Amino acid sequence: VRMKRRIPLILLACSSFNPIINMHMSLFELARDHLHQTGQYEVIEGIVFPDSDNYRNQGLVPPRHRVAMAKLALETSAWIRVDPWESEQETGTETVKVLRTTSGYNLLRNLSKCRKLSFLFVFLVLPELKLLCGADILQTFKTPNLWKEEHIKEIVEKFSLVCISHTGSDPGQYIHESDLLIEYQHSIFLGKEWIQNEISATQIRKALCRGLSVKYFLADSVISYIAHHNIYT
Repeated sequence: VRMKRRIPLILLACSSFNPIINMHMSLFELARDHLHQTGQYEVIEGIVFPDSDNYRNQGLVPPRHRVAMAKLALETSAWIRVDPWESEQETGTETVKVLRTTSGYNLLRNLSKCRKLSFLFVFLVLPELKLLCGADILQTFKTPNLWKEEHIKEIVEKFSLVCISHTGSDPGQYIHESDLLIEYQHSIFLGKEWIQNEISATQIRKALCRGLSVKYFLADSVISYIAHHNIYT
């Protein structure tokens, strides 16, 4: 029996990563497991996009620190990397624009890698790009004036979503409450966080500000970086 070829796939996550914590990285692992279990996909890469400092959120440290911490945290990962592109933009960048840019970049990169192969084969193996998020992001799609409806449509129609739910969240309900998401529900992959992890970057920042230990919640290299640069104090 000939095995069906799996579709190569790249997972992309956009957030402040302020700072990047173990939970962020575990979302990638959970999403990869879920997609592999479908039998359809082979996740070949994960990309972390820290955003710029143009959102003026309270407590947001400069992008150079957040990018540096993400690089340190992902040193032990064989398949997840950091891309500083969004953090280097002079204005806040909408998520759909990051997806468009990454899609074009990876198209060119894969074409350059496969120059010696046939045109048909190149396009048979061209990776798909999916936005990775938590259920909280899915819930914000219905927040007035936060997302443009045409951007949500482009994300779910052209790229699709991989949403990891945690205890207390109900992404199925969030989809049911939106006519647009219902229409494209086949493009939304729902995975579950089986091991409960309620730690957030906000809680980590509070703990650091109070001088409390955050060991085992962040990579040791990130903790050392925070101490060396005296941030979140």
